[in-house]
Amino acid sequence: MKVSLVATVKDARHGIDEFLESLARQTRKPDEVVIVDGGSADGTVEVLRGADWVTLIEEPGANIARGRNLAVRAATHDVIAVSDADCVLAPDWLERLLEPIRRGADVAMGSYRPLVGGFFEACAAAVSVPELDELHPDRFLPSARSVAFRREIFDAAGRYPEWLDIGEDMFVNLRWRELGARMELAPDAQVWWRPRSTLAEHWRQYAAYARGDAIAGMHARRHAIRFGVYAGLAAALASRRRAPLVLAAAAGALYAARPVIRARRLARSNRERAAAVAVMPALLGFTDVAKMTGYVAGLLSRRRTPR
Repeated sequence: MKVSLVATVKDARHGIDEFLESLARQTRKPDEVVIVDGGSADGTVEVLRGADWVTLIEEPGANIARGRNLAVRAATHDVIAVSDADCVLAPDWLERLLEPIRRGADVAMGSYRPLVGGFFEACAAAVSVPELDELHPDRFLPSARSVAFRREIFDAAGRYPEWLDIGEDMFVNLRWRELGARMELAPDAQVWWRPRSTLAEHWRQYAAYARGDAIAGMHARRHAIRFGVYAGLAAALASRRRAPLVLAAAAGALYAARPVIRARRLARSNRERAAAVAVMPALLGFTDVAKMTGYVAGLLSRRRTPR
């Protein structure tokens, strides 16, 4: 079985060397590597041009979905592995990722772990990055940081939606679920990625995710529940009655429990582990406000610009 590895990149000079080095260290090397650059201006392209084992496609202005589609189209093999060019791949990532495909799966769902450089990054990752023991094959939707698939199921899903600037991998995941594709977990196929390092970057990231959800019509129920819960919380606070406030506090503690556990595992000191208990509920609320803001913006954008 031959496999093509594809990735997109733009202005990733800070991480491209590590990505290429981790590719070169793979226990099972890809049969070809195709990378599409969307118009880097920071030296990324020059590094990629110097890697003679990489097929580089330069497509200034391409968004992630178009870049990936171009890479898949240029790939010569029918099994496609996908990651991001600012990730670091475990040495046995591709070997592990291909195991479900060898067993007959249409899609192999790898895992991803955060590269934590500080306390905020640990908390930012804990918001949404599941621990390995949380992964469930029937509910997990893989990130394009760590996934492999057969070309035929990719074509059947309609490929990555180029009209969607963010969330394109989730859109394809949902199409695969609708099609009944055989999707299997490969939890040991790990990549590392860098969470956002500032509060402003974190806000922009999650607002953009939610905006993409609204534009693509994804996860509408999940977003409706979030708006409903916060409306209920606002009503409880406005009432100033003890019972609703106690119930809201208990629900908030339950909501934050798993992210707090994640953050404590990622923390590097006892002081950070203690701080995570106080910080995570606030960061979760901040993230939810970003999502709600982004979702409303996406609904308004969708109304103004029909597909």
